[in-house]
Amino acid sequence: MEPSSTTGGSETTRLVSPRDRGGAGGGLRLKSLFTEPSEPLPEEPKPVEMPRHHCHRDPLPPLGLTPERLQARRQLYAACAVCVVFMTGEVVGGYLAHSLAIMTDAVHLLADVGSMMGSLFSLWLSTRPATRTMTFGWHRSETLGALASVVSLWMVTGVLLYLAFIRLLHSDYHIEAEPMLLTASIAVCANMIMAFVLHQAGPSHSHRSRGAEYAPLEEGPGDPLSLGNTSVRAAFVHVLGDLVQSLGVLAASVLIYFKPQYKAADPISTFLFSICALGSTAPTLRDVLHILMEGTPSSVGFEPVRDTLLSVPGVRATHELHLWALTLTYHVASAHLAIDSSADPEAVLAEASSRLYSRFGFSSCTLQVERYRSEMARCPRCQEPPQA
Repeated sequence: MEPSSTTGGSETTRLVSPRDRGGAGGGLRLKSLFTEPSEPLPEEPKPVEMPRHHCHRDPLPPLGLTPERLQARRQLYAACAVCVVFMTGEVVGGYLAHSLAIMTDAVHLLADVGSMMGSLFSLWLSTRPATRTMTFGWHRSETLGALASVVSLWMVTGVLLYLAFIRLLHSDYHIEAEPMLLTASIAVCANMIMAFVLHQAGPSHSHRSRGAEYAPLEEGPGDPLSLGNTSVRAAFVHVLGDLVQSLGVLAASVLIYFKPQYKAADPISTFLFSICALGSTAPTLRDVLHILMEGTPSSVGFEPVRDTLLSVPGVRATHELHLWALTLTYHVASAHLAIDSSADPEAVLAEASSRLYSRFGFSSCTLQVERYRSEMARCPRCQEPPQA
């Protein structure tokens, strides 16, 4: 087999019989094993590049927990383990000391365990993909988990307040000061450890859409401020309330240790610091109810979003502007943009989406572009909603 060159520079293959190598017609030439220049190679289709706008702006987020939520899950697991260990110790210590305040703290730890388990379940549930019946996915399960945590604490605290009132009304009880003092000291340490475990990182900065990674909130025109995972935040606030109560129980146990006649400090501390625990959860409850009522996120104002859309070249008016949130940090926006007849709808859509993502950290934006008509100024549905 001998390679040979043609005038066009294309390589062909010649197969020569050994018997007729020198013969005049003995060379047997086969068809080229390579394509001749006269037969051009078929061009492969080039991949079509999708325009980078709205839903094609970022790649699809991976399924499963994001790094932030994996960290939240680890925090909740660690805090739950600490909570179970010290709750068992408080139950034993409270029983030996005959202390309602210690048992109150133990029951609060039990409520902590239940709320953290609910938060872990909601974190797992929120990773399920969107379906045709749950088009936003299961992100709001995190908010429902936080609501369950707050409600459980309020119910348990109500029962303990009733028991404390009964003790203040009838003084037929005895307090063992030494076990109470030891158990109260351990409870303070336990709540401090859990607060440290659940404490989330400080502000982080980002200027891009983060989709399922829960884009951070933004305070005005400045850099966004991350408030962390909702479930971890609720658990952290919950533990802070327990820490305050544990400090009160410790103070009461010291008083009873040195002055046994002041045993009323036990139900009094239960009464006072249970109220503090209720007050500490009020902001979380307010935020959760605001989300469930589809309220505008507190850190994303209606006017700044509207003005940003109106600043896009070609946009004459906006209407049907809606802002809401699936969680504390998963914000969603939708709006109709009325544009000039000379404006390019694709360019307007791309620019408006880009500004909303970069300036406000929205996780999802749905914009509809339509031609501006003069009757829009008189249409009731095209008017801005009034101030609350």
